[in-house]
Amino acid sequence: MIEVIKALLLGIIQGITEWLPVSSTGHMILLDQFLHLAGSKKFVDTFLVVIQFGSILAVLILYFEKLNPFSKSKSKKEKKSTWSLWIKVIIAVIPSGVIGVLFEDKIDELFFKPSIVALALIIYGIIMIWLESRNRKPLITKFNQVSYKTAFLIGLFQVLALVPGTSRSGSTIIGATLLGTSRFIAAEFSFFLAIPTMLGASLLKLLKAGFSFTGFEWFIMFIGSLTAFIVSVIVIKFFMSYIKKHDFKAFGIYRIILGLIVFIFFMFN
Repeated sequence: MIEVIKALLLGIIQGITEWLPVSSTGHMILLDQFLHLAGSKKFVDTFLVVIQFGSILAVLILYFEKLNPFSKSKSKKEKKSTWSLWIKVIIAVIPSGVIGVLFEDKIDELFFKPSIVALALIIYGIIMIWLESRNRKPLITKFNQVSYKTAFLIGLFQVLALVPGTSRSGSTIIGATLLGTSRFIAAEFSFFLAIPTMLGASLLKLLKAGFSFTGFEWFIMFIGSLTAFIVSVIVIKFFMSYIKKHDFKAFGIYRIILGLIVFIFFMFN
């Protein structure tokens, strides 16, 4: 029963931090100090990646109509626009996909340290506050205004998310904003990029692990994934409603505070 509660808590943290630009890694590092899932390192590492699948399902369900190029309610022009959106997503995923497959283990070995995570949290927090302080009017307010080149450049920013503490959504949102998109477009494009990125990461992790888990371990992964799904639906709706009226400064401030907490906690432990 305790392991189920742990899976629920980890699913909640995953569902919240995956979509907000606050770094799921920073939160997981702190949580790991107080909450240890029972099982082998292979199981725990796989669990932390696979529960992301629940978060992906939330995006697919919430944006099913927008992302479905076969929808009967769409005109020919709208279907073409949807296919174009998917092509932009695939183009944007290529950089992080290639770098991730080739160097993910090496990057984790070099950068998966509390000090690096804390520094990344603080630096990205400062960048977010700086971006919002410019008060520049966005040049891109619709997805059909996002060129293939812009999509690729946003994808290059997503590569930065391979460094723990930067945040996948944070990297893509910062990149998209710098390239002139509105907050709304930046956030939604970040969600869409998560589909192939996180699905690929989950499948790759399962393949590496060999699917060799006990029935109880599969159950724990299911509980974590289901929780991440439910929480993700709530958080995505909240986030998109929030940024219609507010900017990203609050998330920047939160990142700086969390970064300082991570740094101080591990400095004295």
